[in-house]
Amino acid sequence: MAHSVLDSMDPSSSIRVEHDRKRRQFSVRLNGCHDRAVLLYEYVGKKTVDLQHTEVPDAFRGRGIAKHLAKAAMDFVVEEDLKAHLTCWYIQKYVKENPLPQYLERLQP
Repeated sequence: MAHSVLDSMDPSSSIRVEHDRKRRQFSVRLNGCHDRAVLLYEYVGKKTVDLQHTEVPDAFRGRGIAKHLAKAAMDFVVEEDLKAHLTCWYIQKYVKENPLPQYLERLQP
């Protein structure tokens, strides 16, 4: 039986972010497969994405899950050589706290 990091509460476990390109979302499964934390995005141009919304269920907040989602999304932007518009306040905060050049050069106003 597979357990997520949040089932076991083992700090040495890793949080696995999944990317569903068809649904345009990054997600982390919580408590098996029913609960999920998600980061939603939309293409707003051929090479531009709008990182729109990050949501972590209340019971799982404060555990760094949104940070993993934001990192995965920004790494996707870099890997795909896209531009990013940051509608989501949390992703704005993440980039401000992690001002990597490869992130900053891809931001759209």
